Amino acid sequence: MLDTAMLNDFIVEAKAATYVGGGVPRQPCRPGSHDIGYFSGDWRYLDSYFGGTDFAGQEVVWFAGEPVWAMNYFGCVIAPALIDGTAAGTIIKAALSAMYREGRFLGGMEFEHPLGRYLDRSEGSCDRFNGHECIMVGGRKAYVLDYRGGLVIP
Repeated sequence: MLDTAMLNDFIVEAKAATYVGGGVPRQPCRPGSHDIGYFSGDWRYLDSYFGGTDFAGQEVVWFAGEPVWAMNYFGCVIAPALIDGTAAGTIIKAALSAMYREGRFLGGMEFEHPLGRYLDRSEGSCDRFNGHECIMVGGRKAYVLDYRGGLVIP
């Protein structure tokens, strides 16, 4: 049986080291994808996505060579007059860095940034969850992302 506390710790470590931590891009595993990965011991993580300002992707964790966890996501700027992809990325990285320092990637987050207010709401835990993040600018929703994931059991 997989230790979900260890899985959660590894996911937080991997997420902090990749997108948020400026990890080194990897060779794309699919034509046109942007891939960034991380590994530690028997654990391996890959975030692979398509697009830029509007994007879709999947994160996968393997343990001892077997896929054990996955998360899918889709995000987009819905008010380009209020925010662009660069500003959204700046806010998201700052908010997620704060969340990861708390040792978690789920459970909701509110984060004030000079460029906008980041809000995240999720239900569930590492084994099965779904959530929504957004950025508010001037009281209006400017960016949204929906995500869901959990354990993958053969």
